[in-house]
Amino acid sequence: MKPDVVIAPCADYQEERVKAALEQVLAPLGGLDWVKAGMNIAIKANLVAAMKPELGATTHPALLAGLTRLLVERGANVVVGDSPGGLYNGMFLGRVYAVTGLSAVEQAGGRLNRNFEEREGVSPEAAVCRRFQYTAYLDEADAVINFCKLKTHGMMGMSCGAKNMFGAIPGTKKPEYHFRYPDPRDFARMLVDLDEYFKPRLTIVDAVTCMEGNGPTGGTPRHMGALVAGESPHKVDLLCAQLIGVKRQEVPTLEAALERGLIPETVEELQVEGAYAPFCLEDFQRITTGNGHLFQGDGTSVLKRMRGALMGKVLAQRPKLNPEHCVGCAACENICPAKAIVMVKGKPEINRKQCIRCFCCQEFCPKSALVVHRTAIARLLDP
Repeated sequence: MKPDVVIAPCADYQEERVKAALEQVLAPLGGLDWVKAGMNIAIKANLVAAMKPELGATTHPALLAGLTRLLVERGANVVVGDSPGGLYNGMFLGRVYAVTGLSAVEQAGGRLNRNFEEREGVSPEAAVCRRFQYTAYLDEADAVINFCKLKTHGMMGMSCGAKNMFGAIPGTKKPEYHFRYPDPRDFARMLVDLDEYFKPRLTIVDAVTCMEGNGPTGGTPRHMGALVAGESPHKVDLLCAQLIGVKRQEVPTLEAALERGLIPETVEELQVEGAYAPFCLEDFQRITTGNGHLFQGDGTSVLKRMRGALMGKVLAQRPKLNPEHCVGCAACENICPAKAIVMVKGKPEINRKQCIRCFCCQEFCPKSALVVHRTAIARLLDP
């Protein structure tokens, strides 16, 4: 019987070490025996922004190149792609590819996605997202491999397997989805809808160098030295949350997956191949979201709904400006889906009544001037 999740050591991004680690983490899952000559394989990477690999925000090119080589050796046609926040066109993505080091993929025999068409997806059985726009290159694939990065995330608590498939939504349309689903619960359900629609054949996690602190783009690189893989992005995420000390209840995508019976309640119920305890980072600087409180109550009790609403207001995190780091570029104002940010004397001011706490401003601030702020009461209750 295949394990649910596999974890294997990968101390660094040196080519031979990467190859050995990929083979080790994939072998218990049947390896790549399912890949046949002539198959088209899309590797959905995390290319959140034009950031150098050593910053820990994007899937490392050495891993993408290593997986590409293994697939090409089996006769597959490999394309690597993503749609980060911003324009979904050749000029914008070309810069992202260049800065993130993805020439390594082409040197390994793969290609980078240059098809910038969009399609409409229809998913009648979805929980919340029954119609959506997505990147058409994924339709050309016989199988999708979800190759994500383990990071903290302002809205979702953790960015890993489930969150990575949000990159199927074209970049400029992403703010629309934040506005459509401002409640973290519904945003998480939307992400799980996307996972269930695209059904990646494998999910692999770059946890060699993770990102802690003000993730998913403004945090600090943190060495873990591991690769994680599984067929279910949600079971992979359940283990990865354990690795960085995040409770299941603090990750809305895990709660949404639990609602649908896609994961067990605890990591102990997973069939894990490989010892994961040595990789757990107890002092990992995570983002405490307070999202666990949003899932309290059964939706029918008036008192429980009132308590949930009150706790949400008291404990909910929010974006906060660090003015010393702000250069007045107005990227936050331009990206905000709720139009809650205006520039005043060269600095952003946030209208708290309009703010939907999607953290797009925090995620895409090029200077990490916006951070996730917890209320004084939240810090008192959970320091």
